Amino acid sequence: MRTGSQRPGRDRHRVAVLVRPGVMPMELGLVHQLFGYARTPADEPLYEVVTCAPEPGTIRTDADFPIQVAHGPRALEEAGTVLVPATHEPDETDGRLSGPVARALSHIRPGARVASICTGAFVLAAAGLLDGRRATTHWRSVPEFRAHFPHITLDPDVLYVDEGDVLTSAGEASGIDLCLHLIRRDHGTATANRVARRTVVPPHRDGGQAQYIPRPVPPEQSSSTGRARAWALRRLDRPITLSELAEQEAMSVRTFSRRFREETGQTPVQWLTRQRIDHARQLLEETELSVDRVAADAGFGTGASLRQHMRALIGVSPRAYRRTFRGRDEPAYD
Repeated sequence: MRTGSQRPGRDRHRVAVLVRPGVMPMELGLVHQLFGYARTPADEPLYEVVTCAPEPGTIRTDADFPIQVAHGPRALEEAGTVLVPATHEPDETDGRLSGPVARALSHIRPGARVASICTGAFVLAAAGLLDGRRATTHWRSVPEFRAHFPHITLDPDVLYVDEGDVLTSAGEASGIDLCLHLIRRDHGTATANRVARRTVVPPHRDGGQAQYIPRPVPPEQSSSTGRARAWALRRLDRPITLSELAEQEAMSVRTFSRRFREETGQTPVQWLTRQRIDHARQLLEETELSVDRVAADAGFGTGASLRQHMRALIGVSPRAYRRTFRGRDEPAYD
């Protein structure tokens, strides 16, 4: 485990999910499924996921069935990661922290990372965990969040925000992106991709991608820009211009750019850069290629360009990234 939040002596990183009355079953289930599918190449589990509540017992959900929670807040004391999903309770966005939830949060040990899904961000904000940080929440709850917590920098247009030891995500589906991001942070792209493949979800949606897109991203076969994206993915090792992408769809550059953003929530340049970064990360994890060769194969041209883009997007150099996920050092000139 490389996250730094692993409790010494534990074989697996414990993820504790703190549920409250009115919890959304989908959010609870996706955490268990995604972290539960994260396994080593030898099929050994990488995480232990436990569900706890401020007061254990029967917990009402927002569906027509309850859940039985065996663990109380003391389960948080052993957790390296604490996740707070949303509820559909009327007081979810009133900006206050109930006594039982406040007492439960006091059990979180120093050094653990804390994350929220959807309006679970209101809990972290009310607890003071988002003071001085950026955060996000569901776009429909933005006015309430800003009214209650004007001192917190809220970004309503992204899928999730990673502030190191505190993370927030937007709506329910963004919780999938957040969990995959945490798995990727802990164990690398290959492990996160295996989890995504098993659950049949996109392996990576950048946290800065638009939270609300006017219409869902269609399959490549029916997308007006899907053919261009598929064409580009086969040619990441070479320069690709916006004109070339537009030509694949027989569109003007202006029309192609507008439709591309409508369908993906990103500009063509943003999307292409992210695909190149993802390809470079995979090569750094799974091959012995030099940084310069990785840069060339991913379409960045030079090692200096790759270093610049990796630092800008994920905050580390290629050398540091490889050392983290492969346990090997690189020459000093990297």
